[in-house]
Amino acid sequence: MRRIARLYAIEAEIRGRTATERRSARQARSRPLVEDLKRWLERQLGRVSAKSTTAEAIRYALNQWTGLVRFLDDGRIEIDSNTVERSIRPLVLNRKNALFAGHDRGAENWAVIASLIETCKLQGVNPEAYLADVLTRLVDGWSNARLAELTPWAWAEAQATAVRAAA
Repeated sequence: MRRIARLYAIEAEIRGRTATERRSARQARSRPLVEDLKRWLERQLGRVSAKSTTAEAIRYALNQWTGLVRFLDDGRIEIDSNTVERSIRPLVLNRKNALFAGHDRGAENWAVIASLIETCKLQGVNPEAYLADVLTRLVDGWSNARLAELTPWAWAEAQATAVRAAA
């Protein structure tokens, strides 16, 4: 853990720098640590039972080594996939939650709502404010001929226009 913590400390120091600067720092500072980590893992593999979960984990890491160290040669690549995993977590949770929709029609409705919410997020729109406003308009008799005006991107533009007009 200390070895990996040192790598993350370097990443914290170089965060926000250009890809070229990050690559240079990684080559100078991280590469020796990574090479030492590989040698250590290879030594440990000889010390633990071949059938143990520890040996299995070490073999997996060594088999994936090329991908694990790719960040050293490309300053655009992060050391891990945490950012991506955080960004897709809501989608994964939505998929799991949809399993409890009850029936096909409920699952279809869930998918529509989830899609609207995620589209709002992509458009920089507060999903709660959007849904409250749009549902109110629909209940108040909004014309079916004007439904396109209620898409998250059209709604966001109308809100921005209203704010500019009020200013």
